[in-house]
Amino acid sequence: MLKVAIIGAGAISRAHIDAYLKFPERCQVVAVSDIYKDKAENRIAQSQLAEAKAYGDYRELLGQDIDLVSICTPPYTHAELAVEFLQAGKHVLVEKPMASSLEECDAMNKAAEESGKLLSIVAQNRFRTPMMKLKAVLDSGMIGPVVHSQVDSYWWRGHCYYDLWWRGTWEKEGGGCTLNHAVHHIDALLWMMGRPTELQAFMSNTSHDNAEVEDLSIAMLKFAGGGLGQITSSVVHHGEEQQLIFQGKQARISAPWKLVASSSMDNGFPTPNQALSSEIQAYYDHLPEVAYEGHVGQINNVLTAIESGETLLIDGHSGRATLELILGIYKSASTGEKVTFPLRADDPFYTRKGIQDNVPHFYEKSASVENFQDRAITTGSNLKG
Repeated sequence: MLKVAIIGAGAISRAHIDAYLKFPERCQVVAVSDIYKDKAENRIAQSQLAEAKAYGDYRELLGQDIDLVSICTPPYTHAELAVEFLQAGKHVLVEKPMASSLEECDAMNKAAEESGKLLSIVAQNRFRTPMMKLKAVLDSGMIGPVVHSQVDSYWWRGHCYYDLWWRGTWEKEGGGCTLNHAVHHIDALLWMMGRPTELQAFMSNTSHDNAEVEDLSIAMLKFAGGGLGQITSSVVHHGEEQQLIFQGKQARISAPWKLVASSSMDNGFPTPNQALSSEIQAYYDHLPEVAYEGHVGQINNVLTAIESGETLLIDGHSGRATLELILGIYKSASTGEKVTFPLRADDPFYTRKGIQDNVPHFYEKSASVENFQDRAITTGSNLKG
């Protein structure tokens, strides 16, 4: 029985706790910590964690008999917490984004390697049936080389969303919608396509004058094979319609699932390639459903890796790659320059200070509230049609 601690009792902690509760024979939440101890106590009561104790200071847990820690705190705290718990001999699962800088990511990965403990970064969208099936179809090669990829990471958040004390600042949140919302879709794009060689990006704050950070960004990507891509990251899109689209030379596929395959007529215009469509659809239909979806799927993967040594689907190096692409977007949008990868240690956007010194402040934060009422939150589309 693995003993689990939750660090940070905000809204996302519920997704972690609910996921751990799906595996009562394998793990038990024994501690919840938050700088507001009453929040930790409330979360324990709401989730009926009979064996859990509330803590106001996470440091009290470093020397305790705990196997796995879920870090659900604001982004600027992720690196320090992860390193301390890894060095204390705990496995660590960190909510997205991994950290605020590549320098911090490297410190986290070094701590994991030196401690021999697992470090996983939350990217729960990979653990969804449509995403797993989409990845399998891409890997099959049936659609041919990908010539264009498209990420529409569309979310909507009201003006008061950025009133929460740590949101809306480069120092504490680390960025806006590109880092904190599109991170899941950017992770999926990298998982499926690999890192682009270069990009050009723009960003703006169109609707939230109580935040320093962006609420809309658009990036154009170029991949080594010549394919192009685009990523739109937003918290200003009503309806929160989210999708990933891959245009191959032979066919188009996406999540939510849509399939189109074309052949050329003798005048160059398209006609449906029904045979290929039927072949791809049959392959897709026979792929297995994911047993556990979302946070439940990722926590199952982490528990299994601890129990049996199975490989993590998302480790610290994967989390770092996602942050590197996001910081490339921020660098290009801030400087107006085309960005090439990798971003090296002497790049201003490698460190937290360098990022903060070079990004624009669209507005200054004008309101700060300690806590919101505990309500249900959205964590993204299920990507089903």
